[in-house]
Amino acid sequence: MKIKELKFIRTGAALLLSSALFLTACGGTASSTAGSGTESAGAEVTETEATSAAADTEEGQQETASTYVAATCPTSYVSDDEYALATEWNSCDDTALAAVMKKAAAGEPVTIALIGGSITQGTISSGSIDSEVETKEDYADRFCDWWSETFPDTEFTFINAGIGGTDSYLGVHRVEEDVLQYSPDLVLVEFSVNDSDSTTYEKTYDNLVRKILKSDSSPAVMLLFMGQTNGATAQAKHLLVGFNYALPMVSYYNVIKDMMDNGVYSAEELSGDEVHPSSLGHAITGEILWKYLSNVYAGMDSYGDPEPFTADPVTSEKYMDAQILDSNDVTPDDLGTFAESDACYQYPNGWQTEEGDGGITFTATFQNLGILYYAMTNGLSGQFDIYVDGEAVYKIDADFSGGWGNAIEAKEVYSSDAAAEHTVEIRKADGSTGDVFTLLGLMVS
Repeated sequence: MKIKELKFIRTGAALLLSSALFLTACGGTASSTAGSGTESAGAEVTETEATSAAADTEEGQQETASTYVAATCPTSYVSDDEYALATEWNSCDDTALAAVMKKAAAGEPVTIALIGGSITQGTISSGSIDSEVETKEDYADRFCDWWSETFPDTEFTFINAGIGGTDSYLGVHRVEEDVLQYSPDLVLVEFSVNDSDSTTYEKTYDNLVRKILKSDSSPAVMLLFMGQTNGATAQAKHLLVGFNYALPMVSYYNVIKDMMDNGVYSAEELSGDEVHPSSLGHAITGEILWKYLSNVYAGMDSYGDPEPFTADPVTSEKYMDAQILDSNDVTPDDLGTFAESDACYQYPNGWQTEEGDGGITFTATFQNLGILYYAMTNGLSGQFDIYVDGEAVYKIDADFSGGWGNAIEAKEVYSSDAAAEHTVEIRKADGSTGDVFTLLGLMVS
């Protein structure tokens, strides 16, 4: 019998889940070599064996770690050949990931975070054969289940920092607040659907990953490459980052491309909207992650201690000190027709104007400036000009009429060679089709 205790905490944009699971017996199968390869059965562990191994000494804790086996994967959608496509990069170094497993096996508390877009947040589209998928669970839950079920006596804190419609440009600005302040041991990064295959996103993704790797808790990092059924993905650019840092990388996109090419599953079965995986798609994602973790776990004791991260940047460190300034951090010099607003629950400390010319003005120090705003579908939002030191630098269109829903948008509007103090003004543009503008924060670096 399994007893599961869950505690949800909403803080900022991230969802925290603390989980403690207790089993009356341990059992399952482990996979073979670390990182890649075919699966092999592990030994069953009885309740008596597991209990006797749990001596209250360091030696006893190590023995307990060696007797655990990886939880059995609940699905079997992915063949060995398809799994090999998901993990085809021999450059991956799983040492840091194995260190997290050793910590969990020793019974120490472990914090695991996921950051990404709506797929990580948990959006599941309606695939044409979802009725045949027994468990309707998103990939993030399946990923966290592996840890909880493999280490049933370990206290885990799971942080889901997925926000729909967001990319790694916003990610690098929000990762400190949403993830790093909780000192994670492991962070999984998923932005290959919301980022485009461009050098701009290669830079923001590079900075996001570096910021995580260089943070105080020195977490292990895994990269998950998702992709749309129409072929759109930023995997190629993200792969360059992962390859240069020798990070564990898993590609859902490689798997579904092969499945569609060979008639295993159709696009309509894998996704109901081309973008978000169906229940089947999430199950496939969870399965390849599950197998990867199990393979690393099988060779866990063969890994040494991870080395400090010292790799040179793939691009430039443009956004390493990036942050978001909202009404808790900065006071406008002039509100104009704006007032403080909580219109967006993920970013409730913003400002909004509903009439007049706007004219909110700030003084801030930065080298690069982005605007975080709410694009709404009700037809009331308009076009607003952004001024830096009195010069118009960008026009933002916050009208998202006919869109899929109100969306958090982040646009870089200004970049320079050095940090300096600047004035920033947001004013309604001539000919604006609406009077509303919802400013969620200034993105500075």
